[in-house]
Amino acid sequence: MPFRAEGGLLSYLAMANKIIAWFREPSTRWAYFRSVPNRRLVILMAAVFCLFSVFGPFEDLVVIHGQLPYLAVLSIMILSGVNSVLWIIMLSRGTRWMMFVLAAAQILNSRANTSMVNWVINTFHLDLLPVETGVHFAAKAFLFPIILSYALFITYIRLQGVESFRMANELALAHGIQKTLVPPVSLRTACFEVYGISFPSEQVGGDLVDAVALSGGDAIAYLADIAGHGLQAGILMGMLKTAARTALLEAGERPPDRTLPVLLDRLNTVLPDVKEPHMYATFTGLRLGADGSVFYALAASPPLLQWHSSGSTLSNTEEPQFPLGLLPVPRFEGSALQTYPGDLLVVATDGILEVCDKPGHEYGIEGLKDVIAANARDPLPDLAQKILNSARSFGKQFDDQTILLVRRL
Repeated sequence: MPFRAEGGLLSYLAMANKIIAWFREPSTRWAYFRSVPNRRLVILMAAVFCLFSVFGPFEDLVVIHGQLPYLAVLSIMILSGVNSVLWIIMLSRGTRWMMFVLAAAQILNSRANTSMVNWVINTFHLDLLPVETGVHFAAKAFLFPIILSYALFITYIRLQGVESFRMANELALAHGIQKTLVPPVSLRTACFEVYGISFPSEQVGGDLVDAVALSGGDAIAYLADIAGHGLQAGILMGMLKTAARTALLEAGERPPDRTLPVLLDRLNTVLPDVKEPHMYATFTGLRLGADGSVFYALAASPPLLQWHSSGSTLSNTEEPQFPLGLLPVPRFEGSALQTYPGDLLVVATDGILEVCDKPGHEYGIEGLKDVIAANARDPLPDLAQKILNSARSFGKQFDDQTILLVRRL
């Protein structure tokens, strides 16, 4: 019993620590405001201050029909404006506990205004204004802050628009670089036909498909998938392609069964120094020999599918190896793959396999197999398009979608 009591106490303490940590974390719902530079944030706060300051003349008109002294109205305007600015500060720079404190403070907001007005009137011995004079002042106190807030909001929107336009241009440039780095791949050797295509989920993606002809008639075809998507994954993808092509310059001099393992070893050594710790890459590589031989190496990649033309059947090839750039793996391994004329090899990234329909069912390997079985003898570009169409009709694309197809001639 004492042990259970202690365990229960520890669990309550752990839960309390999690709750405290949650309160200390920044609010994520309005994360956009955290990216706004201070200079533009000040303009936004000034606009919000002016907009909400109209509660001063509003209360003056509603409560005592415009008879509050000028200084009392201004005090309510300042309090209301400061209260609204505190919300902007909390959303842009604060933590969750500040949100609850501000929410609780709103209960006392009306009392604070009343106390401030009474203090100002009693301290400075102010008299109530005539109704006509007070209403005239309240109308102006309504109009001027609204006009000023409008001008400030326009300034803020213009500055944000300039920044958005600049970012859009940079993303368009990055998209152009993406198309240069990952164009549709088409290669034909004496024994094999290779086709690959990639569609990023955003303007820049982290998937890579490539094919390199070697001296002597062999070729290397590979597909890589950087964890995540977007600009960060796209930059690492470009680094990986450069490193892979550099390492393959001497691939023709190496025994076919060692080409891909050595390539994976080198990439796994290079990547950790040029990436964030949480990022990694999956990889599927094929060495296609001029004599019809095939050697492959996989690094945490989806299964390599093979359609056998002799019996119109499909088989999977999987190998449980670590991804690239995550852990210091001592050595990657590769294997030979037996193929015959007419056989088809297919690799698709998670962006296709993990597409989900509305009930949450994944497209998966079985969905891919169905399309391959029905269209295995089609031209490779047509087959790739049918796979993409099938996945997209199954569910919405949330990740980069890439396909590598190899047919034995």
